[in-house]
Amino acid sequence: MNSKKFVISALMLMLSSGAAWAAEPNVQRQISVSGEANIQVPPSLALITLGVTDRADEAVDAMSAVSKSMVAVVDQLQSVGIKPEDMQTQQISVHPNWTKAGSLSGGNDRKITSFTASNTLQLRVRDLDKLGEVLDQVLRAGANEFRGLQFGVVDPSKVQDQIRGAAVKDAIRKAEQLATAAGVTLGPVQSITDQGGNGGYPMSMEMARSSAMPIEAGELSFSYNVSVVFSIAETVAE
Repeated sequence: MNSKKFVISALMLMLSSGAAWAAEPNVQRQISVSGEANIQVPPSLALITLGVTDRADEAVDAMSAVSKSMVAVVDQLQSVGIKPEDMQTQQISVHPNWTKAGSLSGGNDRKITSFTASNTLQLRVRDLDKLGEVLDQVLRAGANEFRGLQFGVVDPSKVQDQIRGAAVKDAIRKAEQLATAAGVTLGPVQSITDQGGNGGYPMSMEMARSSAMPIEAGELSFSYNVSVVFSIAETVAE
């Protein structure tokens, strides 16, 4: 009888040990790293945002004056080589101007005194050697608002293609360093997460105004990032 109890107890112990072993999580042996690559390239185009604003007693007169000035600006842009497909209207607006509250005798009722109309245009300048001339000509033609200048490249995806592979190589280099330092063997890639890239920088309005002619475009900095997970190779016991 005692021997039967011993056998049953031993079996229960083995079963419970097996259940506990099976419940243990399968720990993944991995190395996770991030890779980054950077490149500096000269800009190949400039984006200019400018506008025309005018005020008149009537809304139609304000808009008419703005339209006339913008036609002159567009004609001037075409005369210096800017193609129609490189010009795009961003916004057209007209709004009333009111008297200040309390400025009228006999009450606080506000009245419309005039109307302000505006037309905003964005253009691409592909010949950067003409950038200073373009800015000078549009101001002379009637543009009275300068809303920004930004440098860029014609096809940013080509620049990112150049550095995407470099970002992966950077991740591999880091993973190899970590594996060597930890005394383990680096295994194959388990996953790669493309975190994308960015590049280019805007030129502030103050810089554009102060630089006048000539304008120095400098270089654009592009970066790309990836996250890579490697497995740690199993060590075979000799």
